Amino acid sequence: MKIWVLFTQLISAVCALILTFISVSVIRARKNRKIAVGFFHPYTNDGGGGERVLWCAVKAIQEENPNLDCVVYTGDHASPESLMARALDRFGVQLPYPPQVVHLYKRKWIEEGTYPRFTMVGQSFGSVYLSWEALCKFTPSFYFDSSGYAFTYPLARMFGCKVICYTHYPTISLDMISRVHQRSSMYNNDALISGSMWLSRCKVIYYMFFSWMYGLVGSCAHLAMVNSSWTRSHIEKLWKIPRRTKRVYPPCDTSALQVLPLERPAEIPTIISVAQFRPEKAHTLQLEAFSLAVRRLDPDTPRPKLQFVGSCRNKEDQERLQKLKDKSVELNMDKHVEFYKDLMYRDLVQLLGGAVAGIHSMIDEHFGISVVEYMAAGAIPIAHNSAGPRLDIVLEEDEQQTGFLAQNIDEYADAILKVLSMPEGDRLKIAAAARKRAAKFSEQRFYEDFKAAIWPIMHSTCAYR
Repeated sequence: MKIWVLFTQLISAVCALILTFISVSVIRARKNRKIAVGFFHPYTNDGGGGERVLWCAVKAIQEENPNLDCVVYTGDHASPESLMARALDRFGVQLPYPPQVVHLYKRKWIEEGTYPRFTMVGQSFGSVYLSWEALCKFTPSFYFDSSGYAFTYPLARMFGCKVICYTHYPTISLDMISRVHQRSSMYNNDALISGSMWLSRCKVIYYMFFSWMYGLVGSCAHLAMVNSSWTRSHIEKLWKIPRRTKRVYPPCDTSALQVLPLERPAEIPTIISVAQFRPEKAHTLQLEAFSLAVRRLDPDTPRPKLQFVGSCRNKEDQERLQKLKDKSVELNMDKHVEFYKDLMYRDLVQLLGGAVAGIHSMIDEHFGISVVEYMAAGAIPIAHNSAGPRLDIVLEEDEQQTGFLAQNIDEYADAILKVLSMPEGDRLKIAAAARKRAAKFSEQRFYEDFKAAIWPIMHSTCAYR
C-alpha cells in the first residue's frame, strides 16, 4: 500500500513538473511575442498547390504591410534567399523581400512513415509537438497554418496567437467515414480492413471519434479560409464556424498560361498529367486508361504521348514513381510515356503549351489547381467527377462545354479518345471556353479575396501596424 502511495506521489510530482515547465515556457513565449505572421508550413519543397498558396499568401501580406515580418516554419534546410528564389523559379511568385526562416528539427513526428497504424491521430498529435518547437523558437502575433494541421490551433491560441488557416481539404470528411462504413477499399482504407466487417466497424468508431476531436480543435481558428465549395461544406459541418469560414479560391497561374496559343502541334498529340506522386493522385489509373485508349485507336492514327509531371516529397513517393515507370513497361507504353520530376516552372509552362488535354484522377480532389492550369493553357481537362472539379471548375462557360469528367478507367479512356478524335474546330471551342472559365481562379483574384478575408481579423488587433 505504501509503495502504491509513493508511486502515486511520484507520478503527481512528475505531472506537476511538466505542467510547470509548460506554463513557464508559454508565459515566456507570450511575453516575447513578436509583431509578425508565422507560417506553419513544414514542407516548403513539396511542389504542390499548397506551396503555391504559401508563397502567394506571404506575398499578399508583404504587399499589404511591408513592416510586418513574415516568418516561415520549415523542416527543410533552406535560407530566406533560397526560399524566395524557389517561389519564383517553381511558381513564378516574386516576393517583395525574403521571409525569415525558423528551422524545425522534429518533422519526423508528422511523417506518414512514423505511424504505420492510426496514421491520422499520430500525425495530428505529432504536429502539436512540432508546433510546440516552432512557437517556442519564435512566437508571432498571427499564426498562419497553410498545411492543414488543425490540432496545432489550440496550442497557438495558448501562446497568445491569432489563428488563421487556409484549409485545402479536411483531415477527415464525412465521405471518408461513409466509404469505410460501405467497406470500400482505397488508398486510406486497405483491403484487410474493407474485407472485414468487424475491422470496418472499429475503424468507423475510430473515424467518428477523430472527427469529433478534429471539429473541436478546428473551431479554435479565428479565421478559416477554404479553397472550394466542397471543402467549405465539410469544414462548416465539422468545425461549426460558418461565420469564420471564407471560401478563397487558390491562386492559379492563369496569366502566364493564357498567353499560350490554343493551337497545338498536329504530329504527336500530347496528354499531360501534373500532380505530386502521391497515392491519392491515382497515377496508375491514368496510365491504364491511356493504355486502353491507345489500344482502341485506329492503326493508322498517330500514337499519342502521355507526360507525367510531378514532385516527390520523400522516399515513398520516389518508390511510387519507380513503380509507375515499371508499370508503363509492363503495359508496353514506355515508348509513349515520359516522366518529369521536380520540373522548373518555365519548363512546365512549355509542356502545358503543347498538350491537347490534361488528365487528373484524384477522387474528391478538394479543388484541383492543375485542372485550372490545363484550362488556362488551352489543354482540355479530363478530371474526376467529384468535389472541386465537378462543383467549381469543369462547368459550362457561356453554355459551352469546358472539359470532361470521368470516374473509372473506361470513362477516362473514352474521354481521351473523344479529345483525340474531335475536329480541330470543336477542340478550339472547348479550349477557348475552358480558358475563359480559368480566369475566375487567377492569382489576382486570390490576392483580392485573401486580403479581404484577413483584413477584419488583422486590423482588429493592436498588434497589426
